[in-house]
Amino acid sequence: MMQRRALLRMGGAAALAGLWKPAMATVLATGQARNLNFNSLHTGEKLAITYWADGRYEPAALAAINHQLRDYRTGDAHQIDPNLLDLLYALNQKLETPAPFEVISGYRSPQTNAMLHERSSGVASKSLHMQGMAIDIRVDGRTLPQLHDIALGLSRGGVGYYPTSDFVHVDVGRVRRWNGV
Repeated sequence: MMQRRALLRMGGAAALAGLWKPAMATVLATGQARNLNFNSLHTGEKLAITYWADGRYEPAALAAINHQLRDYRTGDAHQIDPNLLDLLYALNQKLETPAPFEVISGYRSPQTNAMLHERSSGVASKSLHMQGMAIDIRVDGRTLPQLHDIALGLSRGGVGYYPTSDFVHVDVGRVRRWNGV
């Protein structure tokens, strides 16, 4: 019941999404639909969706993405920043693959983030995951170094490289880079 209410609230918030302007309009073709493909490794859920078409973000698609990238530990969902979606779209264009983004972590609730921060110094106490501005991913058919290098080449936010944990972190915060475990 709680998850359903949260999803309904997100739908209302997503209705405002039509007011957002494309964040990377100078980089992305404005007339072309933008599609993303996700595979949530912790829930097994898959989502292939057009999130931007006809010059605007699609509210129902944004709500579906918010649900897909929810905190799998608590079920809490949060609005995912459209700039992050545009970053993933640009990254996917450079990767030149139809393979989905394998999602290790999208949104994190403050409770989950605090728990992970206690367990690891590699988790920021004010992580952008809590604002829907970060995602940890890998892509089948592309090596982690390839994904890392392409993400760095975009210069559109933070890029963390976690070869031991087998993922790359990307976010739409300030441009920076780091290596984790």
